[in-house]
Amino acid sequence: MRILLLAPHPFYQERGTPIAVRLLAETLAEDGHTIDLLCYHEGDDVEIHPSVTVHRSPATPGVHGIKPGFTLKKLLCDAWMAPAAMRMAREGRYDIVHAVEESVFMAMRIQKRTGLPYIFDMDSSMPRQIVEKLPWMRPLLRFMCVLEERAIRRAAAVVPVCDYLADIARESGAAKVAILRDVPMGDEHDADSDTAALDLPALKGPVFLYVGNLERYQGIDLMVEAFDRHCAEGGAGSLLIVGGAAGDVEAYRQKVAQLNSADRIVLTGTRPVAQLPLLLQQADILVSPRIKGGNTPMKVYSYLASGKPVLATTIDSHTQVMTSDIALLADPTPAAFATGMQELASNPDHARSLGEAGAARARKDFSLTAYRQIVHDLYAELVSLIPPRA
Repeated sequence: MRILLLAPHPFYQERGTPIAVRLLAETLAEDGHTIDLLCYHEGDDVEIHPSVTVHRSPATPGVHGIKPGFTLKKLLCDAWMAPAAMRMAREGRYDIVHAVEESVFMAMRIQKRTGLPYIFDMDSSMPRQIVEKLPWMRPLLRFMCVLEERAIRRAAAVVPVCDYLADIARESGAAKVAILRDVPMGDEHDADSDTAALDLPALKGPVFLYVGNLERYQGIDLMVEAFDRHCAEGGAGSLLIVGGAAGDVEAYRQKVAQLNSADRIVLTGTRPVAQLPLLLQQADILVSPRIKGGNTPMKVYSYLASGKPVLATTIDSHTQVMTSDIALLADPTPAAFATGMQELASNPDHARSLGEAGAARARKDFSLTAYRQIVHDLYAELVSLIPPRA
């Protein structure tokens, strides 16, 4: 099939959605499809696959440094991307549009004008995400949900990344739902690399590691406060925080400097995804303190695959993938999270057993092989349902 893949974000950047889109494009190409990938004007040029061509929408005047999640900058970029998507759809002789996140509304318009069917790649519930970030928009939640439900019903298939989103899709009347979970990031062979390449200061164990952006919903404030409590109660260890935009890193460095445990907390800023397996192996306990959201963070799959114990909050983002058999789950409060830190730091046998159970689950259910099979089966079914375009 010839596929128009709409990716409304900077591409390529080493963070969740762009990583997932790159994997999807590579998987489709390896399965014999031809892909035109349309993304924002920002991002790094990377080699993907000979059957994948990256196209960029026109640069939005004055817009740069686009962050994850719902922002005014994204809305402006979407406005510039939509005409480019329509032009490509009319000229490209595509068989289907694969629309990621809010680009599904571009795909709906394309379907109305050209008849092209679309797949809704559902990485989040946009209405709920918007209201979480901007509570003053709650009066518009029902209206936004109606728009999302319409996009779901008109899609040839909905591809959610987790059970929480799959339930929303089914309740909204999706014709077909295929859950496509994320997979562990990085190459496991990189874990054998020289640790000197990480250029980290000496850290006293146990090392608690967080990897990801530093947006508020990630619970970074909760995590550093919990670690400060852990230290105040005699707990051992260091907290290593990897990731985040430069401005966010500096802001948290200033906040951490006010804590009694400041000398035991290190923020490194962003690191290449290739370093992730090595970073995970240098840690003793992996933490995901997220406080909001229903979609599972991509890092969770890498955490579990590493074989290290995981401490996470008891919100839907985590509990739909992790149970108490494979991770330590704590309420999303500093006190509860600090208790979880103390439990894992003081009970290495329990920590080790959780890590081993998590790795076994990752090998069974969250492998790259399983991911590729789901993509193959979905498109094989759609090929039989959608006649080739003349």
